[in-house]
Amino acid sequence: MTPASPPTPDGPRPVKPELANAARDFRLRMAVIDRETETALDMTRDRYGRTVHASAAAAARAQRDKSAVEAYTTHLAPHADALLDAARRALDELPPARHLAGWRTVLDGLAASATEIRRALDRPAAPGSPAERAQHSALWQHLTAWADHSFIASNLADQSDGQHHKAPLTEEEQRMWTEMAQAAQRRGKLELTESWYAADGQPITLAHLVEDDDSTLVALRGDPDAPGWQVIGHYAHEYEAGKVLPAPVPPGVLRADVSGFNRPEPTPEISLQELTRDVVEAQHAGDASNALLSATQRGYDAGPMVRLQELLETSSQFASALETVQGRQVAARLSALGRQIEFLTREVEEAAEDLGATVAVLPPHRTPVLRVRPRPAVDTTPPTPPPRASTPVRHR
Repeated sequence: MTPASPPTPDGPRPVKPELANAARDFRLRMAVIDRETETALDMTRDRYGRTVHASAAAAARAQRDKSAVEAYTTHLAPHADALLDAARRALDELPPARHLAGWRTVLDGLAASATEIRRALDRPAAPGSPAERAQHSALWQHLTAWADHSFIASNLADQSDGQHHKAPLTEEEQRMWTEMAQAAQRRGKLELTESWYAADGQPITLAHLVEDDDSTLVALRGDPDAPGWQVIGHYAHEYEAGKVLPAPVPPGVLRADVSGFNRPEPTPEISLQELTRDVVEAQHAGDASNALLSATQRGYDAGPMVRLQELLETSSQFASALETVQGRQVAARLSALGRQIEFLTREVEEAAEDLGATVAVLPPHRTPVLRVRPRPAVDTTPPTPPPRASTPVRHR
């Protein structure tokens, strides 16, 4: 595979939209590759998610790695350095904010990955050889780094030069509109519609301010549920607001090591529907008890009730990470629900053990019903149908 050559120093450099589009096209192609790979890997697993066809799974991953290298060569190899240069220049022009240090670290990591990819592409192994498969496999983590995080570089490179919000309101107008919006919020007439973060790290929220059946689109700066937020503009519609308000920056992530392309191998899992069916088909108390115990099992192959508790705890962490008043309130509710699920799980576990200790079976009078009734013999006279009810005669 011959890597595409980067632009020469004296040649024309791609304009910023082209740089951002190159990274976007790569991310879209990687999303398709990931979906195709997951479909192929699903065919190698049993009903519980365990891999049972290891050679087919290895072949699917090898094809994935090869396709990812080809996608990078096609879309990003000619533009990666220029994209990072444009992103760094834009980053240097941003006002101080908490997220800038993290973004700079991301750009440094992308640069290191681009260097590793370029080094491998400059010395490709023999096509179809085990060495090529090993080379592509080693590049996967660098390719997914670009697929996961190049949106930050794209956003920076695509920022309009010198785009800064100019408040269209005087101090007196801002105070008046803020008081109107606060009064509407107390009446339940301030309808929040969209929120994002500006480059300075401040949240911007669009809302409809309803007054006497008339709605006005306003923009708020700050947390709408905390003291101190202000109205920074009012607009006829969203398009007008988007032209003058600070552009949104990429949102953050709950966990720094998250990757949409490097998810852990799914653990074996039994669904609640299957456990319910096990109880329906059980005849011994111990079988029904085992189904309940499977729902409360902990550890690597945790049961559905334990997974539900994990979901609530993770959602609570997400709500808290929003760093808003309402987010913290929702986080507290989800945390309390998680504790209730934990209590309920222990109760179900104890009830399951008690059920198993009964050492009992279902009584024989609970007989099954045949799903298919026996057909009558050939020489059997069919039963006489019931007489039809006579229709009463109407008299005039």
